[in-house]
Amino acid sequence: MKIVAFAGSNSSQSINKKFVSSVSKYYKEPEDHIEILDLNDFELPLFSVDIEKKSGIPEAAHQFAQKIDDADFILVSFAENNGNHTAAYKSLIDWISRIPGRKIYNGKPVFILATSPGKRGGQSVLDIATARLPFDGAEVLETFSLPEFYQNFEEGKGVTNVLYRSQLEAKVRKTKRLLKAKFEEN
Repeated sequence: MKIVAFAGSNSSQSINKKFVSSVSKYYKEPEDHIEILDLNDFELPLFSVDIEKKSGIPEAAHQFAQKIDDADFILVSFAENNGNHTAAYKSLIDWISRIPGRKIYNGKPVFILATSPGKRGGQSVLDIATARLPFDGAEVLETFSLPEFYQNFEEGKGVTNVLYRSQLEAKVRKTKRLLKAKFEEN
């Protein structure tokens, strides 16, 4: 299985990138390939109809869309800015949505994550993503929010809070069962 994981952030210190990278390790099997994407590798201008008319859809949007298309499963951890998606993620999906004949996630199974330093753990952006992604062609298998990142996560160890780790691992097991059933029927 080919897994693509990314954070909806372009911060070089993204806690959501650390989180999604850690969660991706739960899926590592000998036959699996996990690719961690960085939005900074897909820089593009802020979405604008005027830019699109003048220059077309940037190549970086096509490249990111191809990464999605090549994946069997997507892990995404959304960063929250003012209760919503980051500008970097929003602009990227706006550009991808302009590619003719496609939905952003093109029917791919997705596990949606979020974390933040606060007590709600990015819950606002997680709620927005959970409601929106099915319209963007994602098959949302599960969601998980990790509150108070700096108290509940340690690099190299992952989620350190026993309750949150247990909840996360239960959701990982569920997504693995759903993925296995999905690939067995195909």
